[in-house]
Amino acid sequence: MQGRTDFYNGEIVAGSLLFTESRIIAQLFLEECDDSVWKQKLFSDNILQKRSQATIKRLVSLIKNRLNTLNPDAWKLIATGSFDAANQMLLASAIKHSRLLGDFMLKVVKAHISLFHNQISILDWDKFLEECSHIDSQVSQWSDSTKEKLGQVVFRVLAEAKILENTRSKKILPFFLSPEVKSLLLKNNENYVLKCLELL
Repeated sequence: MQGRTDFYNGEIVAGSLLFTESRIIAQLFLEECDDSVWKQKLFSDNILQKRSQATIKRLVSLIKNRLNTLNPDAWKLIATGSFDAANQMLLASAIKHSRLLGDFMLKVVKAHISLFHNQISILDWDKFLEECSHIDSQVSQWSDSTKEKLGQVVFRVLAEAKILENTRSKKILPFFLSPEVKSLLLKNNENYVLKCLELL
């Protein structure tokens, strides 16, 4: 029997962790800027330094959706924290925004680590999507190119988060959760996200 149709979405395809851009947007969140200031900074000042308004709109939409899953303490960590802590909090926001990413970490990356398999393959991604299609029937309707692109972005996210060595080798690296990030997640009862991030 096919599962529900609102469990997984492909929105992560719009971008990986976007560290530099997310730092800037998190700061704007903290400043509580109104719409006119947002437009001025993003489009007139081009603070993200992108070539087209379409690119700016696409990235800002994704980043806003991710940051909106967090609270001001997390925004501050992203805006001003160390690279590792901010990067891991961005990973947490990406997991909260994309169950596809979170479940891949839980069901594939974590499973590989527990079995002492230190490398992931494209085949693992294909098998994972097959499993997902039984949970959410819309996954089976995604085109092959969409599935491939989603895989590329998920692997890039994991490489940027230093969970994988790089997108080519897909070798799993030892991953240690920042105490600051863990503390914030515990404080906010983010049990699912913690399960995804506590890989060791």
